[in-house]
Amino acid sequence: MSDMTWHDEGICQTTDPELFFPESGNPPVAAIKVCAGCPVRRRCLHHALTAPEEYGIWGGTTRNERRRITQTQAA
Repeated sequence: MSDMTWHDEGICQTTDPELFFPESGNPPVAAIKVCAGCPVRRRCLHHALTAPEEYGIWGGTTRNERRRITQTQAA
């Protein structure tokens, strides 16, 4: 299991968690805005790419964006 102590420093800790898991079809604009100002955004994204996290907004990215990043890194 990876070290997730960085998570305690995330802005998401003081934000409604449902914001980061929007219902299908709802754009995650609000969650991405929260992530944009987060001091641990890069660590969060790294975690999401290596875990991998299939659902939700992590590091300011959607599942599809993370898949594209992973595919680009593999190429």
